Amino acid sequence: MSTHRSLDEFYQQNGAPLPEGITRDIGHFNVFEAEKLFDKKTGSRIMPYSRRAYYKISWLRGRSRVEYADKVIDVRENALLFATPKIPYHWLPEDADQTGMFCIFTADFLSPGKSGVLLEELPLFQPGQLPVFQLPQQEVEEIAYIFRKMQKELDADYKYKYDLLRNLVLELIHYGQKLQPATALSTTQNASQRISSLFIELLERQFPLESPQQRLSLRSPKDYADRLSVHVNHLNRVLKEVTGHTTTEIISGRVIQEAKILLKATSWSVADIAYSLGFDDIAHFSHYFKKQTSANPLSFRA
Repeated sequence: MSTHRSLDEFYQQNGAPLPEGITRDIGHFNVFEAEKLFDKKTGSRIMPYSRRAYYKISWLRGRSRVEYADKVIDVRENALLFATPKIPYHWLPEDADQTGMFCIFTADFLSPGKSGVLLEELPLFQPGQLPVFQLPQQEVEEIAYIFRKMQKELDADYKYKYDLLRNLVLELIHYGQKLQPATALSTTQNASQRISSLFIELLERQFPLESPQQRLSLRSPKDYADRLSVHVNHLNRVLKEVTGHTTTEIISGRVIQEAKILLKATSWSVADIAYSLGFDDIAHFSHYFKKQTSANPLSFRA
């Protein structure tokens, strides 16, 4: 199971130098030619499921497949792919002729104060969207020009080049929003297994809780469904088919497991444990814990 992929890991695995000073004040931005990069550790260009700590816009050339939870996209020749830190995806080349370009950037780079937009409010980055777009041949040159211009401006000494680069990123984003989504292929069993695996990955990524200030960010079935870009009823049906348990049962079981660990292995107060596990008050947590274990938190700790 893959983990959250940071910018440092991206640069280490692809053998690319981290630009000096690029993360100061402006956030992070960089642009690459896809054929010049691959995982230096494995020699592979396959990108396994993981949730990146950055945004990515890719111009893909060549045959490949892109998988988003229950959606599978066949890429033919030219496509634009938009990836956010919230949704894991998988990219698998289907032939050796893979070219194109991509840029990566952090939310700080396009923060509202710098760009005038809030990324997560744009339609392209809303839950449920399918952010892979086939490019008509007549549009390819325009997309290629934008990426080449990014590359040129990044290497320039122009004082305001990052303002220009933000405009070019926004141009790609708005370009994508005007395109029709690529057609998702129907996959039944594989999609179910994939959704189940991604759900478990998102669930486990929240643990262990290492301080009373850390709090679960995903707590309800809808939280997970939104993150995976599927309907909550569909997520529940898939998990029931694959695991025999509902979404709520799986979440509850993992929360109780962590509660038991924290009660036995730490000196945190019950109130701190309740807060970290996403409960608004200690009474709610105590009732929840007793319902699941037939013991209240203090008696279990003793």
